Amino acid sequence: MCHNDNGVASGTRLHFPPDEAKPESILMFGYSLSALVNKQDPEKSLLLNKPTQRISHAGGERIGKGSSDEATLREWIRQLASAPEPEIQAEIQRLKAAGGRLSAVGTVRRLTHVQYNNTVRDLLGDFTRPADQFPQEDYLNGFTNQVEAQSVPPLLAEAYTVAAEKLATTAFRHGDANKLIPCRPVSPNDAKCRDTFIREFGLRAFRRPLTDKETAGYAELFTTTGKNQNFNGRAALVVEAMLQSPSFLFHLETGPYAAASRLSYVLWDTMPDQQLFAAAGAGKLNDRAGVRLFAARMLEDPRAKKALDNFLAQWMRFDRVLQSARNVRRYQDFGPTLLAAMTEETKHLFNHLVWSDASFMDFFAADYTYISARLAQLYGFQAPAQDFEMVKYPPSANRAGVLGHAGFLTLTGNPNETSPTGRGLFVREHFLCQNVPPPPPGVDTTLPAIDGEKPMTTRERLAMHTKNKSCAGCHSLIDPIGSGLEGFDNIGRFRDKLVINIRLERDAVTNVNREPQKFELPLDTNGFIQGIPDSKFTNAAELGRILAKSEVCQNCVVKQIFRYAMGRHETEADKPQLEELSAVFRNSRFRFRELLLAIVSSDSFLR
Repeated sequence: MCHNDNGVASGTRLHFPPDEAKPESILMFGYSLSALVNKQDPEKSLLLNKPTQRISHAGGERIGKGSSDEATLREWIRQLASAPEPEIQAEIQRLKAAGGRLSAVGTVRRLTHVQYNNTVRDLLGDFTRPADQFPQEDYLNGFTNQVEAQSVPPLLAEAYTVAAEKLATTAFRHGDANKLIPCRPVSPNDAKCRDTFIREFGLRAFRRPLTDKETAGYAELFTTTGKNQNFNGRAALVVEAMLQSPSFLFHLETGPYAAASRLSYVLWDTMPDQQLFAAAGAGKLNDRAGVRLFAARMLEDPRAKKALDNFLAQWMRFDRVLQSARNVRRYQDFGPTLLAAMTEETKHLFNHLVWSDASFMDFFAADYTYISARLAQLYGFQAPAQDFEMVKYPPSANRAGVLGHAGFLTLTGNPNETSPTGRGLFVREHFLCQNVPPPPPGVDTTLPAIDGEKPMTTRERLAMHTKNKSCAGCHSLIDPIGSGLEGFDNIGRFRDKLVINIRLERDAVTNVNREPQKFELPLDTNGFIQGIPDSKFTNAAELGRILAKSEVCQNCVVKQIFRYAMGRHETEADKPQLEELSAVFRNSRFRFRELLLAIVSSDSFLR
């Protein structure tokens, strides 16, 4: 869970192969452990002393001293210590040539709800957004378009059927108002116009030309099932059937039209337009150069901004921000208007960096932001002349980039107090792409109650995690990050002390409620990121600068947009491609559009 490309120990030399690795990959891994063996004195090997906790190990004791696992480990260390290094490297190369890497995975994805709405809008001219009524989508790997979570349960299948019927009926309710039929039929069973309609509408609905067999099948439906209807009624039956076809609901395009569809759904969140269809038919998307040329044009279209806004909203979990709740007694001015302003602030920073080709790592380190008058009041700043115009952070603000945004600080808080664990976990998973293992089964994660006899800060209450061996390994990786952000409360306001009001029991004699007892406790905002050198910080501005300079964070930005574009988690086989993309990102001085163009013109994407 920790020692892999996306684990909290990803910065170390020890990377385990995935569970589905081939035997050659596992043996390659075994030989690669030679780098952690002291050949002169095997007993001093890191490979022995780290997992057995003989020397400090963030993950705690993973192999028991004197256990059979340790005996096996010692035997392998002896073999590695006795083998000459050239022989080990030669064996690694032999295994690599024998297939020691995983092959790339194949995926079949369906339209997301956003893509469904946009597609029926562009295909039928329907703006009713039917997918808003579909069962809610699941998040996986941070996004809703991941293939492993895209099953079609019975409720969704039924929703597709109901939507198809309604959409088809609406499309012809006022004749052919949206010009779906490209010819003028001379009769209800006009075969020539029928076939023209089926082929042209089918090309757009399926994002590829129909086969002769498919054309014949829809012609049979048109002629036989719709024999008692006029031409429009028969056409509606074809539309209803096509909208329930896997070729419409799933990304099944092949041949030259596959690139057009992939580009369109990643960069626009909708079906290809006429120019893309024409380019695919003319073979202009058959190579990486052609794809990159059209992708650059597509990024100039307003639809690209909306599509990337959707990426940001999922990455930063705007859904959770907008649904956040707080104690109404303590946060009387907290509500939907303020929450919407929080997401707008992050959206404005993101769009500025992407569309002005600035360094995207300023997403974490920017010394400016975009706030409304309402947010300025929350932050204690002077209101801007116009809502959401760029303003510089005051030097004393201790804020930078998204780490200083109220949206991030609210998202990672609780209704009544901050959550250093939640903040640290979000940084690890969303900004460093490191998976933190879940708590062991049966572990009580409840913090000690606030006690009037001995009030404690949240940081002091969190210390219980480090005293529990089953908790300490993970919490030592996330709590120090969140604790460094304790200078901000759970809606993003700055604070220099923790104010606690403890409600007391009624007076036993008078039976009158006692006044709450108020405590003001000093805050310790020292934090650090274990695994990243020189990463001590005391506020959001310092943390943002650390992340911006961190290669782990830079690579995580690449992974996040890769996962979103590919609709899946990266695999061992994607490593060379990801390394190439990271190099493009760095060499472009972290221009997000250059990274996106490199992804959509990559072999992984076009396959």
